[in-house]
Amino acid sequence: MKRYEFLDHTADEKFKAFGRTLEEAFTNAALATASLMWDCGKIEKKIKHEVETNGRDLKQLLFNFLEEIIYLLDVEMFLLGSVDKVRIKRERNKFFLEAVFEGDKYSENYEIYGDVKAITYNEMEIKKDYPISIQVVVDV
Repeated sequence: MKRYEFLDHTADEKFKAFGRTLEEAFTNAALATASLMWDCGKIEKKIKHEVETNGRDLKQLLFNFLEEIIYLLDVEMFLLGSVDKVRIKRERNKFFLEAVFEGDKYSENYEIYGDVKAITYNEMEIKKDYPISIQVVVDV
């Protein structure tokens, strides 16, 4: 199964991520987001960031999760290389996510070729059929 694919969009970037589980689909959505800016496969895994976020529904959870990539880039110059240990749980009326981002701090060793300014809710979809698919449009 492919991890993600990029789709045509008039002004921004759009992708669809896939997974056998919701966690795997969220993982692949994070990798798709980062791959719009750099080659995740070339990022050394020297630094770990434990990520915790929540949302009132799955779309808000996904939005908050993907925004962590942009936040860590802006604040710590962190380049995501991989996503591990993603756990999603629901408690009462809220969803919670824990994950580990592995990567490295930006240096001249890495090429940045794009800029994701923000995640959007525009055309966001989470389909729980098999395979699970997540569609996201990001502002570039």
